[in-house]
Amino acid sequence: MTEETKEPQVRVVDRRWWARDDKGGNDVAATVSTKPTYVEELEHRVDEAKNQLQTYINEHRRSLEEFEQVRVRSRRDNAREVERGKRSVLIELLDVVDNLDRAIGAAREVGPAPGSDAAENLLRGVELVRDQFLAKLEGFGVVRVPALGQVFDAAHDEAVTTTAVSHPAQDGAVIAVLKEGYAIGDELLRPASVVVGKFA
Repeated sequence: MTEETKEPQVRVVDRRWWARDDKGGNDVAATVSTKPTYVEELEHRVDEAKNQLQTYINEHRRSLEEFEQVRVRSRRDNAREVERGKRSVLIELLDVVDNLDRAIGAAREVGPAPGSDAAENLLRGVELVRDQFLAKLEGFGVVRVPALGQVFDAAHDEAVTTTAVSHPAQDGAVIAVLKEGYAIGDELLRPASVVVGKFA
């Protein structure tokens, strides 16, 4: 063959970056690692959006936790207020029981007139009303705190006065109850007003 008949040699350079191997040289590696600026900008925006979304999610969780705490605290405060209102009403009703007790005590001191069944029936009726009233209060958890004959306890009793007693066993004991004491559950609703014996 002569030189004139030889075909010119063509050199093909594959510029597809995914088709290149790593042996292509430094310029090929540089081309592979660099991205167009608009792609980098979009990736940067996506990262910022992810960070902002995570911030919003954290703030939302924190807000939900705070809301739950406020809701629990509100329920607790409301229950406390209802209980406080209930106690104040019950304390007011105890005055009615005291007046019924006084009426019964006064009727017994006077004593029934001979042959007066009407007075005895009236007294019995007042006692029944008092017992019914106490039963209703027990439905709300209110019970009388026994004091008569017990050793004076300043946590449950309020000493109005003292009186001289002849027996040393009565020293510091409750001799008389002027006003009954009441409790609701384990909590004292009203202390008993008592007379305490003092041995001379």
